[in-house]
Amino acid sequence: MTEFCGLGFRKALRLQKRVVKHFFDSDCNRIVIFTKWEFADLIFNKVNHYICIYKNIRMSKRHISLKDLAEELGVSISTVSRALKNHPDISAELTRKIQELAQNRNYFPNPLAMGLLRQQTKMIGVIVPDIVTHFYASIISGIEEVASQHGYFCIISSSGESMQKEVESVSNLLKARVEGLIVCLSQETKEFSHFDRLIGNEVPLVFFDRVPSGLNVPTVTVDGVSAVKNIVHHFYENGCRRIAFISGPEHLSITQNRNRGFSEGLEECGLSFKEELLVSCNLSPADATAAAKKLLALPSLPDAIFGINDTIAFAAMKEIKRQGLKIPEDIALVGFTDEFHSTVVDPPLTSVTHPTFEIGKAAAELFFKKLFAEKRLNRQVILSTQLVVRESSIQKT
Repeated sequence: MTEFCGLGFRKALRLQKRVVKHFFDSDCNRIVIFTKWEFADLIFNKVNHYICIYKNIRMSKRHISLKDLAEELGVSISTVSRALKNHPDISAELTRKIQELAQNRNYFPNPLAMGLLRQQTKMIGVIVPDIVTHFYASIISGIEEVASQHGYFCIISSSGESMQKEVESVSNLLKARVEGLIVCLSQETKEFSHFDRLIGNEVPLVFFDRVPSGLNVPTVTVDGVSAVKNIVHHFYENGCRRIAFISGPEHLSITQNRNRGFSEGLEECGLSFKEELLVSCNLSPADATAAAKKLLALPSLPDAIFGINDTIAFAAMKEIKRQGLKIPEDIALVGFTDEFHSTVVDPPLTSVTHPTFEIGKAAAELFFKKLFAEKRLNRQVILSTQLVVRESSIQKT
């Protein structure tokens, strides 16, 4: 690099045959001229400078690995790993440098990578029909409490009541290296081949609430038969004789159990089963409304209706009111699952409360028994429910 002060710029350029770049420094009143080699060195140094900045930015925005630390210090990955564990084979000075760099770079071990090395990722996949309702949120909380006691955490996936999404969730969770699954089936699920690979490979698999038939797997459910029998008896004790049931898809286990409880409850109360008083829906509010309209269009109205869940009961409540009928004076109403909304609607809704948190805990406990001890475990846990009586089902005499 050559510098020429003051005038004579053109003359200076003629003297420099290999000039490739020049600029005028106004502060110092001088001309600075580079040869091609000098200019190349400058560009090379600048590029390296920006590469270093880019690397630092990238490292600051992503998880720092052992390889990053090793490259920065010019040592092997195994040396870094041993130094972070205070291995005696690594000198105290090098250990100090490595640990200081790890702290400055916010390094922390990657639990997934560590888990893969040990064939243990500490992750459980949980598949539920939705993550909006309190029912499933409370069950997930129960699962997470037990999981955390074992040092595990959950990856939650919602099927959105779609069998296709449920199949995709199973595949995606297995790709994420979960150690097993805890599942509530979607309302569309009629066959269970997407779980065959897990069962064949003894991957821990537990079902709750909506469970498959014919699979040799552990399950957690509530006693739906007894719960519905209690509802029928409650209606009967309050003077109801034409008791209707808005049920769910016939292939679901919860539907089958509650239908059975309905017919047995009627028989115990000395009432005959009438086919027109049992109506099915697909569990959506719109279909529940259509089912309620069908019941309210009967020549002889029902004097009591209960829904397979609270969502169905809320839809029926809305339609009953829309048609100018009173609850419970004209039609008594009961739900199932006892969502929070049951206490704020008018009138407050009588409903069957589930031990949702305990369902989650029981499912997780079965999971860990299957994971750690009993590979062929297929225990069925059945929990009790409670009928919470409110104003919607007590007919005034």
